Amino acid sequence: MSRHHVLVLVTASAVLSGSAHLAFPQAAPGAVYTMSNAPAGNQILIFNRAADGTLTAAGHVATGGAGTGGGLGNQGALTLSDDGRWLLAVNAASNDVSLFAVRANGVEFADLAASGGVRPVSVTVHDDLVYVLNAGNDMVSGLRITPHGRLAPIDGSTHGLSGSGTGPAQVSFTPDGRVLVVTEKNTNFIDTFQVGGDGRLADARTLPSHGATPFGFAFGKRDQLFVSEAFGGAANASAVSSYDVDRDGSLTLESGSIPTNQSAACWVLVTKGGRFAYTSNTGSGSISGYGIDHDGGLALLTPTGRTGVTGASSAPIDLASSDDGRFLYSLNSAIHTIGAFRIESGGQLVAMPFAGGLPAGANGLAAR
Repeated sequence: MSRHHVLVLVTASAVLSGSAHLAFPQAAPGAVYTMSNAPAGNQILIFNRAADGTLTAAGHVATGGAGTGGGLGNQGALTLSDDGRWLLAVNAASNDVSLFAVRANGVEFADLAASGGVRPVSVTVHDDLVYVLNAGNDMVSGLRITPHGRLAPIDGSTHGLSGSGTGPAQVSFTPDGRVLVVTEKNTNFIDTFQVGGDGRLADARTLPSHGATPFGFAFGKRDQLFVSEAFGGAANASAVSSYDVDRDGSLTLESGSIPTNQSAACWVLVTKGGRFAYTSNTGSGSISGYGIDHDGGLALLTPTGRTGVTGASSAPIDLASSDDGRFLYSLNSAIHTIGAFRIESGGQLVAMPFAGGLPAGANGLAAR
């Protein structure tokens, strides 16, 4: 292990200290959240982020639902609202979604509501509008966050995907909230839905992905969409494609399947300023970085594709960045750590101490 990859000695018991419904750790410049995804009771695990980007375990909050204890094949199990007021989490085993109010020094449980389907794996929010992706029955369903901090289902908001057994991975709104996007791993489709003023969706557009096994995605500036392509996990075959998203949900390809030269690219992050995109390579223990041009074109930052290294057999999955855009975090599923990296001005990643002690099966990552 290199000198950069020294684990912070945080035990699982330290991570799981805190009350069942309210966690108020000491205020910090920021925080990173993951979830235990435990079948006996899912929990949000909270890490304080220091000014230098290092993490310290700061307690937990119960979601009120249950996890699966294993992988979800997803991106977006946890998400923060754009204004930073709300944190949402899926409970894949109990078919519901949890809402938390984000405070300066912690998070507070607010509500629990049915996901509108079976096995929710991804959730997205724009203003007060929430949509949940239910992988068990291939559909999305909508809710509203009420002024009193509750989740209310939207009648007539449930829509199916392209068929059954699609292997959906992620749901997310475009930054302006006008279009909802879903990736389907098993069919190689990307679904888009126009979002009406009442929060309901128009019929889906089912569009072919440029590369095989579209998985995670993120948005950049000027309606740009960046999608990872795992290519079925084939060795060193994964890639990222970029598209422009029109208001009607149609997609125009900008960069087609730009290789990572790594295996099983799955989760995607775009930095706050929109200059760089990163994807975690679960099969290679690495993170690939790309420069983004004005039109959304992609260029690999490091010829090998190894812009950051999480370690052999570390299986990095989710990615998140601090709200100041200075730090990138990875959930390393096989070694039960959160990796930490400083983002340099040219997009290179400098490894920092990793935070350990996560339970097996942890899923989802969000940061502020």
